[in-house]
Amino acid sequence: MSDPALLSLAQAREVPPNELLSACRARIELWQPRINAFIDLDPAPGFGIPLAHKDMFYRAGRISTCGSKIRRDWVAGETSAALEKLDAAGFADLGRLNMSEFAYGPTGHNEHYGDCRNPWNPDYITGGSSSGSAAAVAARLVFGALGSDTGGSVRVPAAACGVTGLKTTWGRVPGRGAMPLSPSLDTIGPLARSAEDCGLLLQAITGEGYLPGKENVRIAVSSGWIEENAHPEVAAAVLAAVKTLDKHPIEVEAPDFDALSAHCLVLMQAEASAQHAKWMRERPGDYSSAVRARLEAGYAIPASYYLEVLRLRGACLERFCSQTLGAADLYLLPAIAIRLPTREATGPKGGDEMPRLLADLSRLTRWVNYLGVPALALPCGFDSRGLPLSLQLVGRPFSEALLLAAGRAFQRATSWHERVPPG
Repeated sequence: MSDPALLSLAQAREVPPNELLSACRARIELWQPRINAFIDLDPAPGFGIPLAHKDMFYRAGRISTCGSKIRRDWVAGETSAALEKLDAAGFADLGRLNMSEFAYGPTGHNEHYGDCRNPWNPDYITGGSSSGSAAAVAARLVFGALGSDTGGSVRVPAAACGVTGLKTTWGRVPGRGAMPLSPSLDTIGPLARSAEDCGLLLQAITGEGYLPGKENVRIAVSSGWIEENAHPEVAAAVLAAVKTLDKHPIEVEAPDFDALSAHCLVLMQAEASAQHAKWMRERPGDYSSAVRARLEAGYAIPASYYLEVLRLRGACLERFCSQTLGAADLYLLPAIAIRLPTREATGPKGGDEMPRLLADLSRLTRWVNYLGVPALALPCGFDSRGLPLSLQLVGRPFSEALLLAAGRAFQRATSWHERVPPG
């Protein structure tokens, strides 16, 4: 058969399942030592189009580590709602993918199972926390993967690895049987080779059709903000991509990304710390130092501050829909404003720049989670080091069909999503 790197999810349906499985296993054997995308492979995944999923989606009777030491041997008592739907649709599940510990980190470092490494260059981060999902899809080990997105954990790794990632509207995909981090922010979404493949996976999970749809969309963009705040290579790629989608985009004032992101961080830290209160009392030494520090910070947030941030959420959403979008369908901006940093610079031995780098990675994604709206990350070029660049489309609540249609239109006009890491 053809190399699975050349097939879309739709094309793969025409290939005998045993051939697909054999081809993907061959790529896993080649790539796993390089990128450490899997925590565990299923020896009997069944037949169907091969997928694999972030190791926080439970399967009854199987271990789900959540990327942690604490759950290294924990066996799930139920299967997640999302996996049940994919099983029923006939997809194969090849195994459990690496992730940031408890989905609480933007880089892909993991001291318990080893760092996930970027297929384009293993010295650089994969992004997190759905690190294995993005790396496995980018290296064409599987045709798609589920991830979770609480502050950018689908979009940041999708952008870092040059694949397509969909953050769904809050509440769109049931979270039953998936590890919670911050229930007010948590969403589940697919990572795949294209917007069309993301739409097919989302359709299997929700039972709703997402493609085809309207493709001549009106785009809002804040060009001045991008030029002033994004790395020049990022800005050039993203602003060039705007014209592919809308030759006459609507210029708007940028939302207050930093204020909205700060609101998101309040909710995330407070709720994550509450989720982990028992283990933090009983087993604090079993967390990595980075995750433990993030959890400790949540205990310092006053209840009044947390409730105030929740109260402001509706007004901020209304302002985004009526002012930022206004007459437009979608808002376009970079997924990551900086060029990818190295694993060393963002790891345990990172220098004084590490806090800024970590904040910059999710600066343009967290605000979307606070508003609860959907967003799509799409590859739109490569920087001078050969690493992926990515744009982000953001829509109104439950506008996934429009996002995916626009993403498909962009990818029919470009070929960035078809590129495969060498090797």
